[in-house]
Amino acid sequence: MQSIPIQTKLGGFYFFYYSIVGTFMPYWSLYLEDQGFNYQEIGVLSSIAIVTRFFAPFIWGWIADKSGKRMLLVRIATWMEACIWFLIFIIPNSFQSVALLMLVFSFFQNAILAQFEGVTLFWLAERRAELYGKVRKWGSVGFIVGVFGIGALLEIIPVSMLPIMLLCIAFLTFIWSFTIKEPATAPSSQKKLEPLWPILKRPVVASFFIIEFFLLFSHAPFYSFYSNYLKQADFSTSQIGFLWSVGVIAEIIMFAYANVFFNRYSWRNLVLICLGLTGMRWLIVGLYPTVFITQFAAQTIHAFSFGLFHLIAMRIIFQNFTASQQGRGQALYSTMWGLGVASGSILAGRYWDTLSGPVIFMIAGLAVVPAMFLVVGLPKTIQKPA
Repeated sequence: MQSIPIQTKLGGFYFFYYSIVGTFMPYWSLYLEDQGFNYQEIGVLSSIAIVTRFFAPFIWGWIADKSGKRMLLVRIATWMEACIWFLIFIIPNSFQSVALLMLVFSFFQNAILAQFEGVTLFWLAERRAELYGKVRKWGSVGFIVGVFGIGALLEIIPVSMLPIMLLCIAFLTFIWSFTIKEPATAPSSQKKLEPLWPILKRPVVASFFIIEFFLLFSHAPFYSFYSNYLKQADFSTSQIGFLWSVGVIAEIIMFAYANVFFNRYSWRNLVLICLGLTGMRWLIVGLYPTVFITQFAAQTIHAFSFGLFHLIAMRIIFQNFTASQQGRGQALYSTMWGLGVASGSILAGRYWDTLSGPVIFMIAGLAVVPAMFLVVGLPKTIQKPA
């Protein structure tokens, strides 16, 4: 593997990692429904799959910054992930057992992406502004392969086979992780970690992470129930998979051309655009649940709801957190993601049958409004890459 360029190795890991996400996220709720769980239970189980983001990222970030062994942590986590999908065939099929499985799964899952983002940014070094989007797009490609490929497979095999697919992809991710060494530019082990509080008090950092919470809170019905929502509207699993793929294709295009936005607009204006379009996206999803073309149009907005917002996040974290704080900076980003989606998933599951799916999505569209008042903390001038 020594002759493979580092960008290809990094892109390959993103591909396999997001293939797992693309297999898990759209179809896990369908698997749970197939196993006899109701919507309230699915909402709680979906939130448990995320809830460890409240604390796990900080544990992994502290270990990474303290030890300097980021790729070792990634390998341990991917191996444990494969073991967890094997265990689902052994444990009893009860709410408590699956909840415990999701708790352990998410604890190790949260070790992977936050630390690998740091590894990628260190490897790309001064070329990160130029190359990050090109490397990261392979994660989007992996997501599409997972979501569309598995959607097609589930037309001919039962959804009860989903854990087997997750087991195979997780093992491939573990194998690929050995092609990537620790970046030489990353800090090694540290006896005393730099405090984060002075960084968190900066208006740009504090505003951004609170905005992230509201944005991801609005995403919760989508991440936890969108597939069930479409299934209720009589879409096939192939159509469901296709619609998920549309969002990620839009994301890939954004990763390729995001510099057009960064060169013309400030972070403040870009985040405001992301929030406004996200709110419109959920309103469209709620108002037209059975119309394929409007669901297609809503999914294209994922380029802004996630793609552009994520690229802004990576720039803010790398410019505001020092090299020795990157593990915890990425962990905080992951934590706020989990806090928003988990709390939103619990509420969406609780009121899904009472209010109906369309109303839940329309409420999600309004959930981004408070965040719009917080963009004043972001720079109003164009920010050049650090």
